[in-house]
Amino acid sequence: MKKHSSRLIVGGGACALFCLTGSAGLAAESVSQPDPAADVVPGVEIINGKTYLTITASRIPEKRSEVSASLMVIDREEIERSGADTVGDLMAAKGAGHIQKYPGALTTIGIRGFRTESHGNDLQGHVLVLLDGRRAGTGNLARIMTRNVERIEIIRGPGAVQYGSGGMGGVVNVITRQGAKNSVVVEAGGGSFGTAEAAVGGTAKNQGFDFSGAFSYERQDDYTTGSGARFANTGIDSQVGASANVGYEFAPNNRFGVIVTDFDAGYVGDPGYLSTNDTDNYNDKSSYSVDSRYNGQNSSGRYQWMGRYFFGRDTSVWVDPVASNPSGWDDGISSRNSTDQQGAQAQVSGLFGKLALTTGLDWLRYEVENSWSPQRSSYENPALFLLAKVGLFEERVFVSGGIRQDWYTVKVEQPAGRSEDTTQTTPQLGLAWMVTDALKLRGQIAQGFVMPSADQLAIDIEAYGIRTVGNPELDPEKSLTWEGGAEYNKSGLSGSLTWFATDFDDKIVRSRLADGASSYTNLGSATINGLEAALSYDVGIPLRWAWEVRPFVDMTWLNHYEDDATGLDLTYTSDLTLSSGLAFGDKAGFSGRVNVSYTGPQQVDDWEESYEVVELGSFVVTDLMLSYRFLQSAALGDFTVRGELRNIFDEDYAYVKGYPMPGRSVFVGLKWEF
Repeated sequence: MKKHSSRLIVGGGACALFCLTGSAGLAAESVSQPDPAADVVPGVEIINGKTYLTITASRIPEKRSEVSASLMVIDREEIERSGADTVGDLMAAKGAGHIQKYPGALTTIGIRGFRTESHGNDLQGHVLVLLDGRRAGTGNLARIMTRNVERIEIIRGPGAVQYGSGGMGGVVNVITRQGAKNSVVVEAGGGSFGTAEAAVGGTAKNQGFDFSGAFSYERQDDYTTGSGARFANTGIDSQVGASANVGYEFAPNNRFGVIVTDFDAGYVGDPGYLSTNDTDNYNDKSSYSVDSRYNGQNSSGRYQWMGRYFFGRDTSVWVDPVASNPSGWDDGISSRNSTDQQGAQAQVSGLFGKLALTTGLDWLRYEVENSWSPQRSSYENPALFLLAKVGLFEERVFVSGGIRQDWYTVKVEQPAGRSEDTTQTTPQLGLAWMVTDALKLRGQIAQGFVMPSADQLAIDIEAYGIRTVGNPELDPEKSLTWEGGAEYNKSGLSGSLTWFATDFDDKIVRSRLADGASSYTNLGSATINGLEAALSYDVGIPLRWAWEVRPFVDMTWLNHYEDDATGLDLTYTSDLTLSSGLAFGDKAGFSGRVNVSYTGPQQVDDWEESYEVVELGSFVVTDLMLSYRFLQSAALGDFTVRGELRNIFDEDYAYVKGYPMPGRSVFVGLKWEF
């Protein structure tokens, strides 16, 4: 059989001057299937019969065994088993991080004590979300649908060397499917609380052209909580998601592609706290992006290159009708946020014996407009990077590292106009050692950073009698993380253990000036350390069963997460998050999954009642999903029925104080594939 090279260039987020994280910088966009009988294909690794490419840790496809970071991969099979319609729901079910979830299509994720930004400019988040290796432009995971997603790669720990500002706690890279065969899928279903869903999708590949796309629709009435209380104004009139990936391979391993995404949630209930339920507030959310990209390589595969340009918009509107709030705005629109994003990436990779090098540049621009501020702001971020990795001792030991340089300019429009500049240099160093074919030891030291916002650097406004001015002397927020870990994969047993310690410095906090005005300063700091562990075992493999029977557990335990100045625990951070359960199936049409998720207690701001820091209690949520393909026909296609029992034990719980989640619910769906 013919061997195929799989080293293709992948785009990442905003990149920088020098960065050395091995095999770095290429997109898994046109990966040929490896020949199992042939030598191992570069960039491909088969674990328990599954093929893995990893790109978030280093920006190009590489073997997972060579990655020095703590990495979690959720593949297509796991996505379908979860039954999750959005990446936010999937992250909650998989225990991938600390979730904050509100009614009304709003979900953020926390990793190692840091969190995504849910509104506006994602440069201000401390966990970065990517779409196919470039910045998604949002930290709200409820805006990203799963129907056309191939896999999700989560790197725990700093990703700033590869992707720039925001990747302090981790990086979530959502990778779109690419057409590899001709297929059509139609789904429909419904369940509790008036839930109705429908979706259509398909893939195609012919004479160099490939296509993968999906369209989904969902609606829901108000729901009832685990306590039996009806939480009014939590329904969604219409939520629509669309994604398409189309490309043309005009020469071997040279492909031009375009990925288009769209999300629109109309008249989404905005209920306020359960204790002060406002039944006519609502919000509209919408976002879109267009990503054009060219990946190429020479005939030997020694050199690869990538160029891309992308743009999009993320908009949120919150409406507070005057009828229920006489002090509201005359037009009924309380607030609006709109962020326009555009960016470009270019990079080149080469193999020089045992040394792999990638270098390139990224450019990013945001334009932000808020109704609550008379000022518009813009962010511009060019960056250069260098990434490298070398394999030693018969490629049993891999040393990787990197350095990146970001230039960052913000402008605030006002009568006089203000502009401020700052820069950031970010290094990283990692080591991966394959002790045996099954056991890997790894270690890493990496920096993360978050750039000051335009408001923090250059704002000058007066509201409610208080003047707020920016501080042009602000430094970026910074973190330094040390970590070490081990991974084991053999005969159905897969496990990992990671210890990490993070010092967070130069946190930007509000300050009071001598004249009474409000401003910002670099003052706060924190220390965070803990353990991450994952274990799963398919007992059917050593026992030679036709069935998969795989218990699993994935947990993060923070044993220290304190503010250095006060000695108090960080808010909105749990000491323990855990996902465990059992995946099973006969590999012929029947499959199921029992998932138990635990979120530990956390300190939160009580904006509902006391306006003080209080404890939000722990909770456990149990879900069951069953799927059965009851008809398989070459002429008629495959028919599969899926059933879900969510929150089986009717837990009364909330990710955010005052916003309880739905109680027990049932969903049944039917899928046709051809």
